[in-house]
Formats: sequence, C-alpha cells, structure tokens
Amino acid sequence: MPQEPIVTRRDFLKAAGAATVGSIISPLNPAIAAVEPTRVPTRPFGTTGIDVPILSFGGSLHLPQLMLRQAVNWGVTYWDTANSYMGGNSEQRIGKYLSAFPQDRRKIFLVTKSHAWSTDGMSADLEESLDRMNTEYVDLFFVHSVSSIDEMDEDKRRWGEKKKSEGKIRLFGFSTHSNMEECLLDASALGWIDAIMMTYNFRLMHTDDMRRAVDACTEAGIGLTAMKTQGGGSFRSAGDQERQWADRLSAKGFTAGQTKLKAVWENRQIASICSEMPNMNLLLENVSAALNRSRLSNDDRQHLERHARLTRSSYCTGCARICESAMIARVPISDAMRFLMYGRSYGDWRRAAHHFQSIPENMRLKMAELDYSRAEQACPQQMAIGSLIREGLTEFT
Repeated sequence: MPQEPIVTRRDFLKAAGAATVGSIISPLNPAIAAVEPTRVPTRPFGTTGIDVPILSFGGSLHLPQLMLRQAVNWGVTYWDTANSYMGGNSEQRIGKYLSAFPQDRRKIFLVTKSHAWSTDGMSADLEESLDRMNTEYVDLFFVHSVSSIDEMDEDKRRWGEKKKSEGKIRLFGFSTHSNMEECLLDASALGWIDAIMMTYNFRLMHTDDMRRAVDACTEAGIGLTAMKTQGGGSFRSAGDQERQWADRLSAKGFTAGQTKLKAVWENRQIASICSEMPNMNLLLENVSAALNRSRLSNDDRQHLERHARLTRSSYCTGCARICESAMIARVPISDAMRFLMYGRSYGDWRRAAHHFQSIPENMRLKMAELDYSRAEQACPQQMAIGSLIREGLTEFT
C-alpha cells in the first residue's frame, strides 16, 4: 500500500494557485512538481486485483482537454461517466481526449453506466459508449441507479459474464442512490458483483445499517466507490457554533468540502470518492485534500455528527422504501429529493430542471396535489416532503 504523503492544502495551492491553466499543463508546472509527490494515492478496489485512485472524476465530464490532461498527471485517473450524461456528450468528450492522447488509455480506469433495464438495452448502450469513447473496453460497467437487488437478476449476471468473456468490460456492478444499505447487503450475498457506487457521506457512514452493509461488501471483496459525499447543507448556515467551527477549519487550511471528503477517506473500506469537479479550482482543492494524510480531530468528527443532527430535516438519506411505501399512490419521492439537491446544494439548476422535467407531466400534476402527511410521519429525517416536492416542481418545471 503506497504511503499517503504529507502535503498541506496551503502548500499545494500556493504552488498551483498562481499558475494559469495553460501553464499548469506542460506537462506539470515546475512549482507544483516541487511539492512531492503530486499524484493522488491509490487503494485496492475490493479483491479485484486493481488499485484505483482515492479521488475520481465524476458526473458529466465536459471539461477542457487540458484540464483532463492535468488530472491524469495528478493521478486522478478513475473517470466515471454514463451513456446518458449530457445526451452522450460526456462520453464523446472522453473519446476526443483518448483520440488526442491514446497512450493515456492504459492509465485510466474508465467507468460508464446504463439506465436500460433489459440486457438488449444494456448491450446497445455499451456498444454506443465504446464507440463514443474511442475504446475497445471499459474497466467497469454499472447498471445505473438500482434501488432493489431484484433488479440485478440472473439475466444481468449472465450478460456481465458474456461481456467480460468478450473483453468489452473488466468488472460489473451497479450504482445506487436509494435503499443503499439494503442493496449493498443483498449484493454481498450474490457472489458475482465486482463493484458498487453508492451515496455515502458523513451523514450516512456511521449508521448501524450502513456500517453492516459496508462490512459485508468488504468481506465479499466488492470494490466500493462513494458518491454524493458532500451530504448537502452549509456549516455556516447551522448556527453560531457551526460557523465558529468552519472558521477554525479555514484557519487550519481546510475547506468544508475537504473536511467532508476526509471524513469518508478515513474509512479505508471505501476505495474511491467520485466527485464532480467542473473547474480547475475544485480539482486543485480536492487533489490537495487527497494528498494530505492528516486525520480529522475528535473535535472535527464531533462537529460533523452535530451538524448532521442539526440539519437532518434538510437532507434525504435515500430510504425510499420507507416514505414511498407510506403513500397510497406511487410517487418517486426519493428521486425528487435528489433532483432538488442538484439545484439547491450543487447549484446545478440545469440538471435539476432536466430531471424534474423528465418526470411525465401527469405524474408531476399528481405530485403537486397529493397529501404527503403519512410519508412525512414515516420519514426518519422528519423532512417536510410535501413542501419540498411542491417547491421543486415550482422552481424547476
């Protein structure tokens, strides 16, 4: 296991921050090169025999090629995309990069996903993804957004084995935004899931159910990638005590975002964090956090737990089985809460609007009129589900 180096955020950003994006790439700015080492550390990906960087590029990879080139230089070589992202433009951008830098393909752990629920649809998506990305194989193929292990049936197992034998995928698994704990626990018993990407952050990682699920996957050798690691919300908006703590973090050289990343990395059962990094500043910030091996203090951990308690009613933990089963009508509550998070927490209004508008109009009309009191009573987070859904529909449709 490579030792994680001591590099402070201030040192790293001091070396890199004054440089222009153009000067950073060539191939590595000498000022940054002076801070050794400057490659993100790696961890074993379950028992697959593959090591992956602890920080991965996630979301819609629509970034300038020079920025992607710098990510490779810094060791951010786990790239996560999907057939559907940006209407295919995300994969096409990767294909353009690999056409320009074909020697980098062997360095990149390339992941894509399909939202097709049939094996024929998955095959079509995979072939299209390979063509778009100018590659003969992907390192990991996910069935996207699984909410019950029943969705990973025998047909999909056989499909995964076939595509492996054809050399088109190396690993097979799924991503999950809802009912994550049950999905992980059930997957650990299947014996053929290589990898899972799940919502996992400082709010979720300490619950008994999540700990049990992660332990089971680790025992089964499944490679785990955490997503949605920021967990929404702002420390400074949660009261004077939280604002004072945020000031202390800043004085130590850490941002709130870096603190949340480090909380997840401290669990070495998590191989990588998938983070959408739409600009060089965020890439620099996250890379510097990955290079810094200092641990959070007990005070920091206690404040994270306190913040989670104080703001729990503003964050959906994805336990869709609870709230949605309390409704008389079938309603995608968990999805709606996630879409709202894209707009309000991530500031990605375009994505939030796209997802809300993808809900059929007749369903949106029904969602605006329904009584959510039973779902609210059942919600462990005590969220104002009805108000939040109506606000989302108003803001994004």
